[in-house]
Amino acid sequence: MSIIGNILWFIFIGLVSGLGWILAGVICCITIVGIPLGLQSFKMAGLTFCPFGKEVVYGGGTMSFLANVLWVVFFGWELALYYLVMGVVCCITILAIPAGLQCFKMAKLALMPFGATVQ
Repeated sequence: MSIIGNILWFIFIGLVSGLGWILAGVICCITIVGIPLGLQSFKMAGLTFCPFGKEVVYGGGTMSFLANVLWVVFFGWELALYYLVMGVVCCITILAIPAGLQCFKMAKLALMPFGATVQ
């Protein structure tokens, strides 16, 4: 099921979402200070392309918290809003509910990418 889910996800949601993460990473990597934010964005782009069958575990310390605050202010809220809207749209139909749940997972991840690990 995860292979079929990942293929459908990539076609309908993942490609555009992954490109959003990559764009955010490129913008962040323009400055030396933003490189850690950009590298995190590239890691999350990989997850965004194929989220089915993967879990996100949240953790981290003070540095992760501070990085997450900066992330939310500059990029996170736009991407989280996008995933939230896509999740609601997907949950309107019964067939797309699994994709909607993945959108909600990615919305949370868009707000707190630092300190999160993908398993």
